[in-house]
Amino acid sequence: MAKNSAGCDIRAVFSGNLKFYRQKQRLSQLALSIKAELAHNFVNDIENGKKWVSPETISKLAAALDVEPYRFFLTNPLDGKHTRRLHVYLDELNERFSQAVGEIRESYLWNREKG
Repeated sequence: MAKNSAGCDIRAVFSGNLKFYRQKQRLSQLALSIKAELAHNFVNDIENGKKWVSPETISKLAAALDVEPYRFFLTNPLDGKHTRRLHVYLDELNERFSQAVGEIRESYLWNREKG
């Protein structure tokens, strides 16, 4: 596999980011392929680094996952399982925090109406 000037395999970066954003939205490969209007086995091959993508395919995947296309090509020193776990943790933390604020708000309004 060819590596870019930073010494990383661009296909591995792309496929890893594609998988990350797909899993972040809790989509299966099949669901993503339907949403992006691509063959299921093609999405599987992209994620496994067996196939490369055209600009049109990148656009379809980005639109289906609601991400900017450039995000598929980003690398950082913390990339990997730990970064992905951190993103998932932060997303869950944000979701739980929003839920807790909503529950406290409802409780406050309910008590305010009674009092």
